[in-house]
Amino acid sequence: MIEICSYRSSWADDFVQQASALHSALGPLALRVDHIGSTSVPGLAAKDVIDIQVTVEDLSVDLVTQLTGAGFVQHVRVGHDHVPPGFSSDARHWSKLLFLERPGDRRCNIHVRRNGMANQRYPLLFRDYLRAHPATAEAYAVLKRRLAVSLADPKQYPEVKDPAVDLIYLAAEDWAGRTGWQP
Repeated sequence: MIEICSYRSSWADDFVQQASALHSALGPLALRVDHIGSTSVPGLAAKDVIDIQVTVEDLSVDLVTQLTGAGFVQHVRVGHDHVPPGFSSDARHWSKLLFLERPGDRRCNIHVRRNGMANQRYPLLFRDYLRAHPATAEAYAVLKRRLAVSLADPKQYPEVKDPAVDLIYLAAEDWAGRTGWQP
């Protein structure tokens, strides 16, 4: 079962701890480490899992070796992101590596994406748009809570949620164009 909980201010501190470990593990390979996802939006209800994006130049074997050597667990079945309607389906724009927390650490998903790719921009813009639009964030929280309660198969949660996320993202792209937003 999916559990959506009220916002916790401790999520920001949890991110800082994980980001420090990732910076230590990757050194200069990590161009930036960002708190993304619902736990990065103050006031937004979320699953109690910290989502982190590590931006790199290349999805290299060295990167995998350094992260696994530091104890992070690679999720090998995930190698790309969902492609929103109207975007190029070119795999280079949506490829990623996914890692999970080190044994004993708090739950987190570590998305490693290449700098300048569409999937690297997507979560940053989505996060910043929700931070700037609390009513949209609140509506999104209502949707997530209803899905968590209504879906018989929790594995369907991301599949059902993706179109709503895309709707928010498309509005965010318009907002970014009007405001000059940059990641």
